[in-house]
Amino acid sequence: MLLCFPQMETSLDLTNMTRVHQFVLLGFPTRLGIRDTLFVIFLGLYLLTLVENALIIYLICSHSELHKPMYFFLGNLSCLEICYVSTTMPTLLVGLWTGPYHISFVTCMTQLLFFVSLICTECTLLASMAYDRYVAICRPLHYPLLMRPQVCLGLALSSWLGGLVVSAIKTKCIASLTYCGPNVLNQFFCDVSPLLNLSCTHVALTELVDFISAIVIFCGTLLVSLASLLSHREWLYSVMPSAAARRKAFSTCASHLVVVGIFYSAALFIYCRPSRIKSMDLNKVLSVIYMVVTPLCNPIIYCLRNKEVHTVLKKTLHWP
Repeated sequence: MLLCFPQMETSLDLTNMTRVHQFVLLGFPTRLGIRDTLFVIFLGLYLLTLVENALIIYLICSHSELHKPMYFFLGNLSCLEICYVSTTMPTLLVGLWTGPYHISFVTCMTQLLFFVSLICTECTLLASMAYDRYVAICRPLHYPLLMRPQVCLGLALSSWLGGLVVSAIKTKCIASLTYCGPNVLNQFFCDVSPLLNLSCTHVALTELVDFISAIVIFCGTLLVSLASLLSHREWLYSVMPSAAARRKAFSTCASHLVVVGIFYSAALFIYCRPSRIKSMDLNKVLSVIYMVVTPLCNPIIYCLRNKEVHTVLKKTLHWP
């Protein structure tokens, strides 16, 4: 989905070949007192996100009642969320603690590699989960065959490996550009758009390819999720005349619809438009939504309000 061009045929470690050896992450340039408050808030959200998702992984792995395709994907999603927030939140917290700070070129590219990989993986995981719900509702008799363990494992592995491959190619292309100053990134982590804005080489073609790849990844997986949800609706109306029965059946997809809506609405606005459109302050606010709010809310939306998860959680904590 992404191409490299002749001037980009070098390795990822190009520190010695660029005029800029480090970047300055601007973060949230507010007053010291406000930064201290934000630091405490985001640190609490970060720790809560880690605890929530680690709890979901533990419950799924330790209870045979949850050894089902849906929870297999939820376990992968929780693992991804832990990696996701651990890739970007540390630089956000350091920026709030110290103010604008320097990050080396290689460290910046490494963070970009993991960030792009994880966001691509999340898109494909959400599409896989939508397919799982489609089969569970519309093809219940074929569910054990269509969602057998080999299929689930293949979908999960393709999500992780596909995201890593796309990210490696994309990061190599961005790292191969020439950066000759200024070196200030108006963001709290190394993101694609602010990096392209700092390049002093001709990046129009690179931006176009980046824009097209974002459209393919985000819109392609979003269409899969929406098609699955529309199929649920049409099937429910055809076989369930009762409105109450339809609502009960569709409630199994409501959680997925909420997560998809929050994640894609923020991500599409940032990445599925030309990178040179400068609204970086708004981008930082929207980045907080899908990088902090979504990983925090996913365990609550998907699992902690689920009856099966409630049962095993009570059993684990020895609640009556």
